[in-house]
Amino acid sequence: MTKSQPALQRRKPGGVLAVRARTAVWFLVPALLIIVLVAGYPLFKTISYSFTNASLVDPSIAENIGIGNYWYKTDDGQIGGILVDPKWWQSVGNTVLFAVASVFLEFVFGLGIAYVLNMKFPGQSLMRTAMLVPWAIPTVVSAQMWYFMYNDTFGLIGQGMGAGAVLADSSKVIWAIIAVDVWKTTPFMALLLLAGMQGISADIYEAANVDGASKWTQFWRITLPLLKPTAMIALIFRTLDALRVFDVMAVMLGTNKAAETSMTAFARRSMIDYQNLGEGSGVSVLIFLIILAITILYVTTLRVRFD
Repeated sequence: MTKSQPALQRRKPGGVLAVRARTAVWFLVPALLIIVLVAGYPLFKTISYSFTNASLVDPSIAENIGIGNYWYKTDDGQIGGILVDPKWWQSVGNTVLFAVASVFLEFVFGLGIAYVLNMKFPGQSLMRTAMLVPWAIPTVVSAQMWYFMYNDTFGLIGQGMGAGAVLADSSKVIWAIIAVDVWKTTPFMALLLLAGMQGISADIYEAANVDGASKWTQFWRITLPLLKPTAMIALIFRTLDALRVFDVMAVMLGTNKAAETSMTAFARRSMIDYQNLGEGSGVSVLIFLIILAITILYVTTLRVRFD
């Protein structure tokens, strides 16, 4: 009796954990079923359409063409398909440039704003509220507003630059749109980083002050390391969002020109304007694979934890 009691006590924690794990699984089942229905089935249909010549007019008469939407070679040696289309790779390059530059600038500016807002000063609440104004404006509205500002005839920025229409210059247009995205989304990044900073215990900074550490040392040795989990999550969310950019480019450039600077606009043009459901599905599959690869790269190289 005396030997079995300790053994029973050792089994109890494991038993409770097992029951909790089974309960958690049952709670997750409805959510997983919904995800399968609203995301898994459309993904399956998109992948299946990408191997056909389906038209948006009547998808039911589609024929299987294998990888013909991605790559094909005609009898006279002509090579075609999405993977050898220079316009597709141009949209990929511009989208990646947009994502890298905008997310980097938003993180740097957002970190500075969050650090300032984490300090105590008069008007702190007002400053936090005012900071959110650009983010609260719908993207279509802010894009149209910046479109007018870039106008070389009457726009505040376009007139001041005096070098022709900014949005018509292929060397400037991507940076003009990056500036719009940075202006709009930096408050969101600052808000996420500010929440992470406020989770850092004040006792750590008090101990650092006692040890004589400067503010720069505290920021570099305390704030940044402890802010890393929050920063990684914020970077992943913003990068994935930037890779799917569509609305700001469609409003400022029009849907046709936006197809040269955005992967999603390229997919829309194939599927809607050209009525080519098969090719549009192939582009969508490639976008999915690119985003999946970047997400895996982020999570594995930066060791991001979601718990």
